[in-house]
Amino acid sequence: MALHNPDFTTDDDSWDNSSAEFEQRFHLESEMTSFSRSASSEKYEILDNLHVKFNLSKMRSFAVFILFGIYPDQGMPWQMLAVSPLESFSMNLTDFRDSALLKLDIGGPFGAQVVDEQTEEYIVVQISQNEDTGSRRRRQQQVVYNWSLPLSSRRNQQIITTRTFQIPNRGTIFINIQAFLQESGSVPLSMKHQYLHANIEAQVTVASIILVGVYVLIILEIVHRTLAAMLGSLAALAALAIVGERPSMVKVVEWIDYETLALLFGMMVLVAIFSETGFFDYCAVKAYRFSRGKVWAMITLLCLIAAILSAFLDNVTTMLLFTPVTIRLCEVLNLDPRHVLIAEVIFTNIGGAATAVGDPPNVIIVSKQELRKRGLDFAAFTGHMFLGICLVVLVSFPFLRLLYWNKKLYNKEPSEIVELKHEIYVWRLTAQRINPASREETAVKCLLMQKVLTLEMLLRKKLRTFHRQISQEDKNWETNIQELQKKHRITDKILLIKCLTVLGCVILTFFLNSFVPGIYLDLGWIAMLGALWLLVLADIHDFEMILSRVEWATLLFFAALFVLMEALAHLHLIDYIGEQTALLIKVVPEDQRLAVAIILVLWVSALASSVIDNIPFTATMIPVLLNLSKDPDVNLPMKPLIFSLAMGACLGGNGTLIGASANVVCAGIAEQHGYGFSFMEFFRLGFPMMIVSCTIGMCYLLVAHVVVGWNS
Repeated sequence: MALHNPDFTTDDDSWDNSSAEFEQRFHLESEMTSFSRSASSEKYEILDNLHVKFNLSKMRSFAVFILFGIYPDQGMPWQMLAVSPLESFSMNLTDFRDSALLKLDIGGPFGAQVVDEQTEEYIVVQISQNEDTGSRRRRQQQVVYNWSLPLSSRRNQQIITTRTFQIPNRGTIFINIQAFLQESGSVPLSMKHQYLHANIEAQVTVASIILVGVYVLIILEIVHRTLAAMLGSLAALAALAIVGERPSMVKVVEWIDYETLALLFGMMVLVAIFSETGFFDYCAVKAYRFSRGKVWAMITLLCLIAAILSAFLDNVTTMLLFTPVTIRLCEVLNLDPRHVLIAEVIFTNIGGAATAVGDPPNVIIVSKQELRKRGLDFAAFTGHMFLGICLVVLVSFPFLRLLYWNKKLYNKEPSEIVELKHEIYVWRLTAQRINPASREETAVKCLLMQKVLTLEMLLRKKLRTFHRQISQEDKNWETNIQELQKKHRITDKILLIKCLTVLGCVILTFFLNSFVPGIYLDLGWIAMLGALWLLVLADIHDFEMILSRVEWATLLFFAALFVLMEALAHLHLIDYIGEQTALLIKVVPEDQRLAVAIILVLWVSALASSVIDNIPFTATMIPVLLNLSKDPDVNLPMKPLIFSLAMGACLGGNGTLIGASANVVCAGIAEQHGYGFSFMEFFRLGFPMMIVSCTIGMCYLLVAHVVVGWNS
């Protein structure tokens, strides 16, 4: 550790230059090195204990494997039957033993709407019991449950619906199915039943514990988030096996959303080839020039463009294109890419809520036939949401600037400043350890503190010089532009033309897929075909190099997350959240019910979407809200509830790192480039932004629907 510096002189230079004192400082450095190691070990003692506990819990994980293995797959056979107004179907169940629930799966030509007064044809499933009193005389059958299923006009479609019933303690259970038709005829149906060994409250409790465990693994970074999702999905499947509903391997594979995985894989291949052209470096320099060297103007511009693009494209696609550009831009300007990427992905999720095609929950809502029949089409949905999201964006930009007020957007100081800070720390700590019991020790301590003061003066001088150089980068932006344009150019113009052609066609097809009914390709197919087309045009010989840039860990994380969320849905966690939300709305007085319903649905959707996938949550909440709007005792309009659901489900994705698909994709690409950010780093910025954006959205909905009365 060299303390002598030509920039300054002190009265004790002779003391510094003596060989004996140099040797003494060498021993001091060794002691401080050992001390820093001990301090570092104390700093991470808690985390090490967590890792030890996790290593000890590896033995417990084998219990999960055993529990999952000793229970067989529930491959109950389907029973084919036909019912009519004149002939019903009946069966009795006596082998349920100590089971708590009865699960019925019925397939048939069912409609999407709920049975109401206007329904003309429907199926009624009655669950009744005949209690066994132990004597010859038996009581008459008593209907315990009535399950009505509306029929569709098209008899050739097959829709499977599922419902779970609580089994009485004793007696025989009877299942009776009858059709109510306007004309004579029969309805073909398929049915299977199975018994579950735990009630709904117990299943919800287990599902909540599993979800909390996955979040603990991800937040504390005990394991990689991909492994955490895989362990969580395995635990959820083991819980289903214990309950008596273990799915087969074929069923588990069907739970994976291959359209999303295909979209991610295809766009990753496109971006990997695109990066070979130097286009990302070129765009980074152009963005710096357009912002005239102002860092916050550049960040605002990037966030605004990301929000606008995600309103018309999928937000995952937007981040796949924007993340490499942002990373190269930050590397060129000596910025920390992590904070810029988090800001971009936040506004990507906000912009995706503006239109009916920007976010998957909006697509699910608009594609619902019953909602379309009630006037909630693409234009009505987009017009209502776009106005509210514009208000959210206007408030979010200054709040983001406030959150970043003390954030150091630039990279760390030069190495000489870091070394100087460490040198000051060593001298001060050495001086504090000296106990001035004698005059000589007091003199030595004063000498050391004088050295500390001198080094601190030098540090302040170097810091002023460093910050002055940073501020001059904005003033001398024209000179920087000329230097950057010389270094960062398009390297392969022919390949760039091919990439722009293919990518333009892919994005155009993405956009047309939502409006033109003649395109029978999903987003995953479009991305895959575009990737294959570009591979052929680019004549890629090093195919393994392209595959090495694919985020395989991210793809595996999404696959495990899909299985985890579907398993939690089978454990009734999502249904339980929806039912409890509906019960809370019903207990509110009628004059305040609409305002409370908007607030409750929005915040429950936002908080739930920040911890679980918003796609199954949205699909589950739509029937719950439709039933609420049709309940004459509740008397609520439908549109405010649906808009609250969409606003909360889309904006709630900013709450945590795994709250939205775009967050995970951005984190995976950044990690590949060496700029990965943790769960807590995203949470410190994303969760406050989620709170503010949801608050603005809530105020907009309350004014629009409660004050103005925009409910038609």
